[in-house]
Amino acid sequence: MNFRKLTFTKGAPLLTIGFCLITLFTDAQEKHKKEPVDSSKISRDALDHVPPGEKDIIDILGKIVKAPGLVKHDTLSHKTSGRIHLSAAPGLGYSLSTGFGAIIAANLAFYTSSDENAKLSSIFGDVVYTQNRQFIVHTQGNIWTSGNKFNIVTDWRYLKYPQRTYGLGGLTDESIYVDQDYQYLRLYQTVLRNLGHNFYAGLGYSLDYHWNISGTGDSTILASINDYGIASTSVSSGLNFNVLYDNRDNSINPDRGAYMSVLYRTNYTFMGSSQYWEGLRIDLRKYVRFPASSNNVLAFWSFNWLTLQGSPPYLDLPSTGWDPYNNTGRGYIQGRFRSKNMLYLETEYRFRVSRNGLVGGVVFANAETFSEMETNTFRKVWPGAGVGVRLKFNKHSRANVAIDYGWGADGSQGFFLNLGEIF
Repeated sequence: MNFRKLTFTKGAPLLTIGFCLITLFTDAQEKHKKEPVDSSKISRDALDHVPPGEKDIIDILGKIVKAPGLVKHDTLSHKTSGRIHLSAAPGLGYSLSTGFGAIIAANLAFYTSSDENAKLSSIFGDVVYTQNRQFIVHTQGNIWTSGNKFNIVTDWRYLKYPQRTYGLGGLTDESIYVDQDYQYLRLYQTVLRNLGHNFYAGLGYSLDYHWNISGTGDSTILASINDYGIASTSVSSGLNFNVLYDNRDNSINPDRGAYMSVLYRTNYTFMGSSQYWEGLRIDLRKYVRFPASSNNVLAFWSFNWLTLQGSPPYLDLPSTGWDPYNNTGRGYIQGRFRSKNMLYLETEYRFRVSRNGLVGGVVFANAETFSEMETNTFRKVWPGAGVGVRLKFNKHSRANVAIDYGWGADGSQGFFLNLGEIF
């Protein structure tokens, strides 16, 4: 069970998913009248405009509940700062790996200025508890200041997280594993400055602190982990330099534009790190309406996670499903592969099913490969593919509930539930 998503692994059918929505609105000033929308512009106008007849889960629930004030709708308000649009949802699921799990998730969308091209800010948070005593508290923020001058990126998490680990490299076997347990604190904070033309650069601080690390299981896997080096506690503490390009029309659910993030991280012993190491993350995304006259989207994602120098602690190594949004590798259980270097590609086609936008669908395919520890070469590519349903969670912010079923190699398969798009 991951942070932004609930993952139901091979052989574990999803028994129940329930959603109850509450939407709240906070106004800092009066509404402004809507102005004509220029659909050729990638700006906040495209987000503020909701075509007549569009429906979302809030609309449906409002008809069912019929309780004035409990469920209501409003817009983000055209060119109005200070309005917060909050969507919240509790859910219930079941899998063999987690038992029953309960999640409460919330997403806030808002503008910090009235500029025509102001970017949409968002904050996501969730609390998860599972039958196997996994506990997660998590918040991520992507906030744009007035005039898009600064971008403030936040990722804070606490986990008590028993999980399976399968050893190192891209040639491991899913049936051979170690049951690992640990507690984890993540504090990532970056501030980027606008350089013009949707380019940003900035500095940040990153902390990964694992403690009470323990493991029992296959002796061969344990030996490989011990040979690499693992203790009951590990710390990665250091600085990062980030370059960003982002001209997406909507950071929550883009249908046009491109995104590029290059993050270089150094971890120093004088800042508390267990050992010195350097890493690089390259995140590239592109969104195209296809056909151009439709609301359907063809999306591409490349995520490359590399170790440049030194040896990161075992739990800080690149790994399936441990990207910043915990979304790589649909078709495989989180942590299925782990090594010093990871290359990843994915494409997804998103299309409408219902004319009112309430129901949509996706088909996707991905591929990942991990370097071998001894040779640092990539010997095997692991493919994945699947289909999914999208339920419009909030028609103003365009947030969706994503329900996917993915297949990987060697019989790996499972359900994946997410609040928001995968990328």
